[in-house]
Amino acid sequence: MELRYNKYWERGKDFLNVDYPVISGAMTWISNSNLVRAVSDAGGFGVLAAGNMPPELLEEEIHILKDAGTNFGVNLITIAPNFKDHLDLAASMKVPYLVFAGSFPRRSEIKTAKESGAKVMCFASTESIAGRMIDAGADALILEGSEAGGHIGHVSTVVLIQQVLFKFDEVPIFIAGGIATGRMVAHMLLMGAAGVQLGTLFATCKESPAHPAFKRRYIRARAREAYATPQYDSALPVVAVRALVNRGTREFSRLQLGLLDKLKKGEISRTDAQYQVENFWMGALRKAVLEGDLESGSLMAGQSVGLVKETKPVKDIINNIVSEAEKEFDRIFK
Repeated sequence: MELRYNKYWERGKDFLNVDYPVISGAMTWISNSNLVRAVSDAGGFGVLAAGNMPPELLEEEIHILKDAGTNFGVNLITIAPNFKDHLDLAASMKVPYLVFAGSFPRRSEIKTAKESGAKVMCFASTESIAGRMIDAGADALILEGSEAGGHIGHVSTVVLIQQVLFKFDEVPIFIAGGIATGRMVAHMLLMGAAGVQLGTLFATCKESPAHPAFKRRYIRARAREAYATPQYDSALPVVAVRALVNRGTREFSRLQLGLLDKLKKGEISRTDAQYQVENFWMGALRKAVLEGDLESGSLMAGQSVGLVKETKPVKDIINNIVSEAEKEFDRIFK
């Protein structure tokens, strides 16, 4: 598709080496090699979700993508137990783009990634963290507002745009959280974003491996049903998770309270408690995505779930986004 307003897309296109700077955000159990290839084949940028998969499985997925000549990134969860092995593996396999998520990577970890030849993308949830990541060597930033699904920060997309996008121009900045239409993408580009990242919209696409029941639940969900879990006590720091409320959400609340009780009694270390939290989400997400368990599984979704109305092929999703964005530029400039 010809981009009549290419100057607004150009920085993101050049950085990601794609036709359209539309990133499919990494979603554990969903963003596999098949979905990543579909996104990249449609002109967008697919990101493989390493999650906490066994290193040998991650190696296999990376091989599939490299053998197919796919341009892609790998999302590494810094708080996952297998993170160190994942980073070493991705670096040794010369993955072209590495996206650090979960928490903020150490300078040494960014160095390892860059020395392998990878371009590094980091999330930034505040102005100070954005500066720190750039100083540590990040080649691009992703600003993900609290409207997003899965593990989230506490600041909305609108505020992050003003705190970070408007203040930093050293590296390309991609915007995520609450975006599901081409019209919104156009306005992100007009404000200076290099591109956008979408997750929830791709979770329901035809190429997504998610269970049909999972997709149907997304399609009938309302935005206000995507709820962020609270942190009950600073003694157990947990990253908020936005998901559709169900029995699994309530089970997590009980788990968190139980772990806090054990911490106060000295029956468990904080590190072990945090691992139990992450293991809960990994298991609950698998139940929902692969088994279609809508009650005890984790239905991680952003508030943009209220804008998801049907299941479409990836190519149609990306073409619609780009077409809508170009039409919005027409409306503004003509």
